[in-house]
Amino acid sequence: MNYPRRSRRRLVLAIVVSFAIVAVFAVRLVDIQIVRADELNKDSLSRRAIAVTSYAPRGDIVDANGVILASSVNRYWVTASPRNVGSFDRVDKNKVKTTVSVMDAANQIAGVTKQNPATVYLTLTKDPNSNYTVVTKDLDTATMRAVRALKIPWIYFETHSKRTYPNGSVAGNLIGFVGTDGPQAGLEAAENKCLSSTNGSISYEQGADGVQIPGSTVTTKAAKPGGTLKTTIDYDLQWFSQQAIAEQAMAIGAKSATVSVTRIKDGHLMALADWPSVDPNDVNGTPVENLGALSFSTPYEPGSTFKAMTAAMLIDSGTANPLTQATVPARWTTPEGGFIRDATGHPTERLTLTGVLQQSSNVGISMIGSRLAPSVRYDYMRKFGLGEKTAINMGGEQSAGILAKTWDDQTKYNVMYGQGVSATAVQMAGIYQTIGNNGVRLPLTLVEGCQQADGTMTDVPSTTGVRVVSDQAAKTVVNMLESVVTGGELSKSLKIAGYRVAAKSGTAEVAVNGRYTGDRVVSVAGLAPAEDPQYAVIVTFTKPAIMKSSAAAAPTFHKIMSEVLTKYRVPPSTTPSTSPATTW
Repeated sequence: MNYPRRSRRRLVLAIVVSFAIVAVFAVRLVDIQIVRADELNKDSLSRRAIAVTSYAPRGDIVDANGVILASSVNRYWVTASPRNVGSFDRVDKNKVKTTVSVMDAANQIAGVTKQNPATVYLTLTKDPNSNYTVVTKDLDTATMRAVRALKIPWIYFETHSKRTYPNGSVAGNLIGFVGTDGPQAGLEAAENKCLSSTNGSISYEQGADGVQIPGSTVTTKAAKPGGTLKTTIDYDLQWFSQQAIAEQAMAIGAKSATVSVTRIKDGHLMALADWPSVDPNDVNGTPVENLGALSFSTPYEPGSTFKAMTAAMLIDSGTANPLTQATVPARWTTPEGGFIRDATGHPTERLTLTGVLQQSSNVGISMIGSRLAPSVRYDYMRKFGLGEKTAINMGGEQSAGILAKTWDDQTKYNVMYGQGVSATAVQMAGIYQTIGNNGVRLPLTLVEGCQQADGTMTDVPSTTGVRVVSDQAAKTVVNMLESVVTGGELSKSLKIAGYRVAAKSGTAEVAVNGRYTGDRVVSVAGLAPAEDPQYAVIVTFTKPAIMKSSAAAAPTFHKIMSEVLTKYRVPPSTTPSTSPATTW
């Protein structure tokens, strides 16, 4: 028997096989650790590293006192990794283990999020090779915590920023709103550069079971929140003004209404309200025509509130003075053969320019105003800001109104009393700010600037003024406008106890397809206190069904101006009104 030789052969064979196996492992190890190391590392990392967007909040919009008009809140998305979805064991507080199926989990999620269980189940299972799917969006904190309490291992949560408007429709016309495609209107769109944020990114590693590995989170790009947009609007006054015009508009059946409150010395708009106005929290509940800011987008023929500007031109140019005389019939035939008529019939009157303003005579202002060349009047109107957009950045919502460079034989008279020319509510606010500010037009301001995270202010608007008429001309016109309040037919509605008020009413015809109709735009514009104007208020109602005269706007003007003077503690007047004579 040759057992020793056979044993040696087996030993040699075993050694050879062992060496072969070791060689194979060595070659494989070299391949993995050296030859394909980078490729395999990347593949391994891609399978266990999860990149997640970190959402930065959009900046706040605040009023002049820091009251939040628009903000961002955290909302949560429930996501899942379908390739890790499966049954799992849950242990309750009594240490009782229960196996939870995917359908059970879908039912439990749907019970909290108020979804259809079948929809949730389909979302989790329709693409079993996917590593990401969204189960539901925009959960508030309480609901998110309720889902998290289900302790489902393969669902995750993402934090997203969602826009919210805590005051509803108050200042909604100015704020605008953010839709699914981003900022859509108002300051949200116009000031997006300030408000927009930059999202960052984080990554974490997960184990084979899809569970996040503790301590593995790394910020790969820091998120940057948006800036705070500081407006000049006073929320309380905006609310008050909006309520006041809404109440009167509904009472007189008006189609729309606008009010502006301007701080004269710096051109700040303290309130700029439209009715109807969009509620940014319920955009779909607002008609399309009311989604924007009517104050900027919708010019109108203002009517007799223009006469204050015409008087300022005449006085500044030396063409007339407060006592300039005119013999004023109810209807006047112009030298070109056209005619001008006053709103109501009256016997021929002997009025001064002051009386023309007090009685709101279209004939009187045309007769005296025609002494000033049309080209000169046009230049003055441009200096008052007509025919161009205001300095306020409201994007595509802003209109320049209509101011033709040349006028026909009828229009050259009509423009002196606010027909044949159109302006926006904001442009009208600029006219009265100029007259109240001793003839210097300041850029109207709705936004003070953008406050960055470090407290610095950027995008601060210009405050450089432009002289339009002389100091004396502006003061003289304000003094003349006091006669409207002290002796005009609306004086009882316009007087404010303790204060000298200068005002001008307006009733304009509404043109459709080039022809004037029975519809009207009624308004009152005024300044107070007249001896040193601090605030300008303009109230306008479009197409009222009843009370189609400026008498419909006077009570609302009185209410808002009274609130302004009280709110800002403007000292009462200490000297009496001394308006020039109105007749001769």
